Amino acid sequence: MNKLTKVGLSALCGSLATVSAANAGEMQVLGSATITHSSNSGDVTGNPIGMNSGLTFKGSGELDNGTTFTLTITNADQAAYSAGSVDIVFPSLGSLNISSAAGGNGIGGYDDKMPTAWEETWGTSLGTGIDLAKGVGSSMNIQYKTPSIFGTTLAVAHAPVNSGGAVNDKGVGGAVKATSSLRGGTDIMLDINAPYVNLFGGYSYTEQWPGAAASGTNDDLAKDKEEAVGGAIITIGPLKVGAQATVEFLGNERTTSDVHGYRNVAYGVSFNVNDNLSVSYGQMESKTGFVSQNAQPTRIMEITSLQLAYTMGGASIKIAETDVDNVKYQTGTANSKEATTIALSLAF
Repeated sequence: MNKLTKVGLSALCGSLATVSAANAGEMQVLGSATITHSSNSGDVTGNPIGMNSGLTFKGSGELDNGTTFTLTITNADQAAYSAGSVDIVFPSLGSLNISSAAGGNGIGGYDDKMPTAWEETWGTSLGTGIDLAKGVGSSMNIQYKTPSIFGTTLAVAHAPVNSGGAVNDKGVGGAVKATSSLRGGTDIMLDINAPYVNLFGGYSYTEQWPGAAASGTNDDLAKDKEEAVGGAIITIGPLKVGAQATVEFLGNERTTSDVHGYRNVAYGVSFNVNDNLSVSYGQMESKTGFVSQNAQPTRIMEITSLQLAYTMGGASIKIAETDVDNVKYQTGTANSKEATTIALSLAF
């Protein structure tokens, strides 16, 4: 999450250990732990106490010509390995990032950039099932980003096969799954950081063929997948206000009941009351459409979240009040839910 300095302080910060060796670069271990209590109205809560613990290993070095490189490996929550990337920065020539399906490259890092005091509106204790524009970010991909010129960068990311998942060294992705018809994908992302305003826009295109198990009545079973994102964040002192929209055309044309695409519109405002206290309000509307509106009518999920974060050195307390209508794009009163999430985060 790319948020305010005091906003969303549950991130990994602080160093457990630093190991250096001559001509061998540096290795850091970063860590955090978060304890939560969740109360979900209209949902089965069970045991409301949860905990997240994570470690991030960062290794860095420098070549004789000034080129620097960084390896980042994330162990998100008591798991063996969750994400990794290698970032190579060339002097005055931009950077090259090889991502192990970490999700941040291309338009994947912009699926929801709205300012918030803690989490995205859909990222609290309620499982909303929202669909987000990810581009090639969830697959093994390589991205080139230009140097910043007057606050502007252009990034191009490519995945030879955009079907998701990571691949080990000396390994290959293997045959495309019968349930997936996605092939090569490319993202283009423009980010402009001007005084008081951040503008961003991007486009993703993935070639799609009919899968081996494709069936249906439409002659054109699968068109290519397209995604786009655009938005702006205005900063005035301690206040941030943002709005953005994403669209996805999935290319599914097999049957009239297939999901045709999604459109997400998000708004957010955050305010740093002082160096320790931040508050925010966010809203997300996610609309899903089908190949035939007669077979399946359009469904809209609406999410709102009021949040607060208070920081005390390496610890922070965060609270989120979240309301969701039509959870997982299902209509009816049973799919209108509320949640209160309280978290204590410790960074070390």
